[in-house]
Amino acid sequence: MSLPVKTQIQYWGLAAALFFVLLWFLGDVILPFVLGGAIAYFLDPVADRLESTGFSRALSVTIITLFALLIFVFLALLVIPTLVQQTANLVNFAPQLFNDLQAFLTEKFPQIVDEGSTLRQSLISVGETIRDRGGQLIETVLGSAASLINVVVLLVIVPVVAFYLLYDWDRMIAEIDRLLPRDHAPVIRQLAGEIDQTLASFIRGMGTVCLVLGTYYAVALMLVGLQFGLVVGAFAGLITFIPYIGALLGGVLAIGLALFQFWGDWLSIGLVAGIFVLGQVMEGNVLTPKLVGSSVGLHPVWLIFALSVFGALFGFVGMLVAVPVAASIGVLARFATRQYLDSRLYRGLADKDE
Repeated sequence: MSLPVKTQIQYWGLAAALFFVLLWFLGDVILPFVLGGAIAYFLDPVADRLESTGFSRALSVTIITLFALLIFVFLALLVIPTLVQQTANLVNFAPQLFNDLQAFLTEKFPQIVDEGSTLRQSLISVGETIRDRGGQLIETVLGSAASLINVVVLLVIVPVVAFYLLYDWDRMIAEIDRLLPRDHAPVIRQLAGEIDQTLASFIRGMGTVCLVLGTYYAVALMLVGLQFGLVVGAFAGLITFIPYIGALLGGVLAIGLALFQFWGDWLSIGLVAGIFVLGQVMEGNVLTPKLVGSSVGLHPVWLIFALSVFGALFGFVGMLVAVPVAASIGVLARFATRQYLDSRLYRGLADKDE
């Protein structure tokens, strides 16, 4: 005989409350395990595909690890130093950009930016703030990032956690399935399958989309000759996971830099704009439909709201788990809606009258 519904709700509610309290208190301590779990989840289909070709699980995970190590070495030797250098140069170059903007507006629109105008004073104030605070800001950001994701976490803990979780992934899933309450196991499996499909469509799909677009933007912008093309391309690709806003910010940053660098050379400016137009066409018509799918179930507003709320509550760890939790809540909400529409609470006595 199963427990009464009221008692089950109390147990599950207490478990959920303890989980969120644990997440709140542990905070950054669980960051390497969250990252390791996300990497293992992302790579599990690759390991399964290698197993289907005849490799053992251990050999499949070893091949994936060696391949990831080669990619890391390549990035550490060739890409990361250039990316860091261009980022620092962009921060140092920001005051000059505002000075150039001020000079441009003064030349083209003298009636707007006269000596006493509000716009001119605002531009001067912004430029002085960036010049005075820019170095301090970048040091603060880098210091916070270093305290949050230190070298040991990135180079040791996360790969080790990801390796062991990937190796034991199928075994862990089987053990969790064995521990499910028998009365609710079919429903939980159904919901878990829907959640997995949603997460696979969004996280794995959008992760691949971000990687492809970031590589495309960085290479194309550098070939055109845009200063800071690598960092702008990487930034544009990284924030692609935020619908609409990512493309808008990346395009505005790249085209704005192109206007300052290539003013008068409309061909180069047009090439920079064309790179982003082509990137959006590829994303909307090829990459997203093929890799993400058309029915992920995450509305852009719901996604942005989830990122904001979890980021404010749990910091960086909250932003990492925001998308999976939002997707899971979306699946549970749709399930609850279906149950409600089939219940007497919604139908009332209408069926009985019929």
